[in-house]
Amino acid sequence: MTKTDRVPELDCYCLGRQNLTSGLCRMSGFFVSGVPMKIAKILNNNVVMVQDEQGREQVVMGRGLAFQKRIGDSLNAAHIEKVFALQSDLLVRRLEELLHQIPPEVMTTCDRIIDLATQRLGTLQESLYITLTDHCYFAIERQKKGLAIKNVLLWDIKRLYPKEFALGQEARAIISRRLNVELAEDEAGFIALHLVTAQLNNEMPEVMHVTRVMQEILQLVKYQLQLEYIESSLSYQRFVTHLKFFAQRMLTRTVVDDDDVSLHTAVKDNYPKAWKCAVKIAQHLQQSYQRDLTAEEIMFLAINIERVRKEGQ
Repeated sequence: MTKTDRVPELDCYCLGRQNLTSGLCRMSGFFVSGVPMKIAKILNNNVVMVQDEQGREQVVMGRGLAFQKRIGDSLNAAHIEKVFALQSDLLVRRLEELLHQIPPEVMTTCDRIIDLATQRLGTLQESLYITLTDHCYFAIERQKKGLAIKNVLLWDIKRLYPKEFALGQEARAIISRRLNVELAEDEAGFIALHLVTAQLNNEMPEVMHVTRVMQEILQLVKYQLQLEYIESSLSYQRFVTHLKFFAQRMLTRTVVDDDDVSLHTAVKDNYPKAWKCAVKIAQHLQQSYQRDLTAEEIMFLAINIERVRKEGQ
């Protein structure tokens, strides 16, 4: 997602979309050489497609924006509420499809949730706007029909992704306040997984797989070393973060090369219990997932295991 420049007359924040204050008439991207951009396609009374100066399509939203308008007409900047400037043409097409079926109030609600997530988590994949909005819309529709879905990973998500889960809980509150629909706590877990996906650059099924692998490793370490995790501790949070990206690399078969054999030996000699535990994990992953770990990966696992081992004693 890209961030557009601010212009003096317009307070504009963008992460693949631009939040516009109404009643203002100049905006980089809506005026080309002083000429207002024209409507390229009308999706409904509230949503149109335009083209920027580079010929890329953008989606523009605003209540009554296209009322009594035709293709080729200029936009009234006073009616503009949102501009979605996605960099991928495929995502623009998917967003266009989404806007045909999802009410504007759901879109703007999800926009608020994503803005909040971006402030807390940093840069997220621009595809999140599509995936999260789609998920929330169908979750809301299911809830209205009394068809809530159980999240079997909820317990794990709460412990492995506390920041994302907290955002999921806030998302539930935003949806309740703006749309008057009370989603179950399970949905906070699903929203959290979407946020994890947007950080890891993976698809949702893969993120759920990553979560399973993380939980298996945490259980193995706890059992092998007879630990009680201090989940609020920095070493535990570092371990979970390491496992998140470790599991992603393992499942995508991204190999970390062996760099320094002497360092491996030093870690093995100094942290024998942690090293033995890391080897057990490597054996489990080979048996369960047919993934072989390099000595470098075992070393990094051992270092992180040692940190939580010392704290959990």
